[in-house]
Amino acid sequence: MGAAEVRRIARASWRWALVLAWMGVIFYLSSQRQLPRPKEISSEVEAIAGHFTVYAVLATLVMFALAESGISKTRRFVYAFAFAVLYGVSDEIHQAFVPGRDPDLFDLMVDGIGAMTALFAWALYERWRTAQTLATRSIHSK
Repeated sequence: MGAAEVRRIARASWRWALVLAWMGVIFYLSSQRQLPRPKEISSEVEAIAGHFTVYAVLATLVMFALAESGISKTRRFVYAFAFAVLYGVSDEIHQAFVPGRDPDLFDLMVDGIGAMTALFAWALYERWRTAQTLATRSIHSK
């Protein structure tokens, strides 16, 4: 195994470690009977924003972890979305066993919307970055 291969494996391991760490954060948060929240924000808004954000981050991290996998962009998108939603399902099941918490289909829907929004933003960024690269190459080739 060459040095380049070792670096690629190290990068992939680091990226998946980020995914696992974030999953740990989600698990910890859903293990809490009640989460602290600012007084200015209603519990409903806090719950929606929280679910949206943590699953947007999870989907982004999975997409990042899959970036150098050789999997097509479309499949990476699908895998990252499925991963986030399936973890959301497991999170809702986990909450059934936490005193003061209940599984909620609405929360799962918000998880999926957060993941999908982040992945669409990722896709738009990749499209923009590709267009910038092509434009730069076009300018330098003249």
